[in-house]
Amino acid sequence: MASLNVGNLGEYLREQRRQAQLSLRQLADAAGVSNPYLSQIERGLRKPSADILQQLAKALRISAETLYVQAGILDERDRDAVETTAVILADPSISEQQKQVLLQIYASFRKENAAENAAENAAEAEEKAGAGAEGASDSGDAETRRTN
Repeated sequence: MASLNVGNLGEYLREQRRQAQLSLRQLADAAGVSNPYLSQIERGLRKPSADILQQLAKALRISAETLYVQAGILDERDRDAVETTAVILADPSISEQQKQVLLQIYASFRKENAAENAAENAAEAEEKAGAGAEGASDSGDAETRRTN
C-alpha cells in the first residue's frame, strides 16, 4: 500500500502516544478505533477523518486542532483562532453572555486586522509596481538624453 501525503501526522501521533506512555492497543481502545487502523495511520498509510482525529486527541489528552493542523485540515492561523475561541468558551469564571461579547470583540479585531493587512499589502504591491514603471521611464529618459 502506497504512503499517502499526510504530512508528519503519523510520526506526531506515535510521539504523542509514546509520551503518554500508551501502547498502540491502549490508544486504539481509548479512541474507539481498531489496532490495525491506528497502526496504518501512524505509518502514513491511512488519512483519518476529523472525527477520528478528535477521538485520538481526546484519548491522548491533546488539542484536536493540533492534530487537524498536522493532518493539513487546518492551517496554523486557523488553529490559533479556534484555540482562542475554545479557551474563551471553556472558561467557567465568566458568564455565557460575557463569553459571547468577548467572542464578538475578538472576531471584530481579527476582521479589522485582516482588512488593514490586505490594504497594506495592496499599497506595497502598488508601490512596487509604480517603482518598476518609474525606473523604466527614467532609463528611457536617460536614453533619450544620450541620443540628443
